[in-house]
Amino acid sequence: MSLGRKQEKDYTSEVASLKPEAEALAKAGKVQEAVDKISALEKQTRNASDMASTAALLTLLARLLWEAGALDVLNAQLAAMSKKHGQLKEAVVRMVDEAMAWLPALKQRKEAGEFRGAKDRWLELLTTLRDITEGKIYLELARARLTVMLAEHHEQLATTAPTTAPAVSEPAPVAADGDEKPKREPVTAKDHLDAAADLMTDIQVETYSSMDKREKTEFILEQMRLESLRGNWSRVRVGSRKINRVFLKEKESADLKLRYYDLIVQLALQEDDYLEACNAYQAVWDTEEVKADEAREIGVLENIMIYVVLAPYSNEQSDMLHKLYAEPALQKAPLHFDLVKCFVTKELMRWPGIQEIYGPTLRQSAVFSSNSTLGMKTGKEVGREADDTPANPGDARWDQLHKRVIEHNIRVIASYYSRITLARLTDLLSLPALTTERTLCKLVTDKTVYARIDRPRGIVTFQKRTSVNATLNAWSGDVGKMLGLVEKTSHLVAKEYAMHEASRGKRSVKA
Repeated sequence: MSLGRKQEKDYTSEVASLKPEAEALAKAGKVQEAVDKISALEKQTRNASDMASTAALLTLLARLLWEAGALDVLNAQLAAMSKKHGQLKEAVVRMVDEAMAWLPALKQRKEAGEFRGAKDRWLELLTTLRDITEGKIYLELARARLTVMLAEHHEQLATTAPTTAPAVSEPAPVAADGDEKPKREPVTAKDHLDAAADLMTDIQVETYSSMDKREKTEFILEQMRLESLRGNWSRVRVGSRKINRVFLKEKESADLKLRYYDLIVQLALQEDDYLEACNAYQAVWDTEEVKADEAREIGVLENIMIYVVLAPYSNEQSDMLHKLYAEPALQKAPLHFDLVKCFVTKELMRWPGIQEIYGPTLRQSAVFSSNSTLGMKTGKEVGREADDTPANPGDARWDQLHKRVIEHNIRVIASYYSRITLARLTDLLSLPALTTERTLCKLVTDKTVYARIDRPRGIVTFQKRTSVNATLNAWSGDVGKMLGLVEKTSHLVAKEYAMHEASRGKRSVKA
């Protein structure tokens, strides 16, 4: 490629005179003669570094071949012209842009069945253009757009491809020594989906300065979506960090914002990170499009309250729970708001009562339904759950809600009791002794509550045992505070006496 040499000669007049002559030859069916004449002049303009004339000739050559229907010659000439010694970069960019404009027309002809049983001209031209753009920074934007088209092509093939590969009698191709292993053509639906995801992942659009923010965000969202379809959730997490969330807050980016947080919710449910799902739904709720639709808004508010309740107890979860409870808009979903109120109030909750009041409604939602597929584990993490975890995600989340009720009850008991018998604790929680002990141990290891179990005596202590020195230090500190308050009080009393005497002295002088 040319390194930006200075233009030696202007061939504008020669190009202008050649253009009608080449068009006449092409219309007369003498396409090869037109190609030869254009190629001869193109060599001169290229060697003279006349960028405008070279670009005009390359686009003219491609257009004449397209109009003549010589697609095989078109593909060959596109590849050849891009590899010419000293070829000008801007000229190649304009030639590629000219050729990319014909892809939609070829796509329509393909969908109409014109290429059935013959060469796929759309795919052939697309592959040629991708080969031209490979490794060229000045064509990175065109390559990204071509990659999106090819990924969509593979995704469409995945819908019709077989789920299992047919038996192959011929051995697989073996690479020669020193050569790279040849890539196997995708056959099954999974192969096509993997091919589409790999194509998109190979393009690092976050480093492209020539791509505008919206197109870049759409590209990354497409990367995340394809990776989620094949269950590669670690890549989805990486992609989520590449998107500027400040840009998503703009009014024109509302559709991208909803797509992004929908993927974030899916990712959070895969990792059972309910607090992240709650945060995502809060961002969705903070969208004018959602607030304009009352039914949709109520659905989002319900999900916010469900996921904040499902999240394990922590300082962040507790803070968010109380903030949401103080939000008046959440009362649009009264049943779910009452459930949040139960977790805010320091009172025991009976699980049978929770099931009776909230169960009929919650179990019909997509979050807790017995037939729910929301958050179904896919990818490499499948099969790593505990043996007692229900296979259905809705039932698993219902069990999580039961655990959150038990943990809330233990925290309430710990705030009211310093010591309690294990039998009484089991009775208050309405649980078997073993389940009670396991849940209590989990809260202790998570440092949610402090507790010590005396098994021989059957007593649970929620108050930390203080040493003699700690007690003495606390007593000394309290006495010091008391003496300080006494000294401050006496000083204020003396000050009042002095001010009173001073006021009396002033009155006597005036008299």
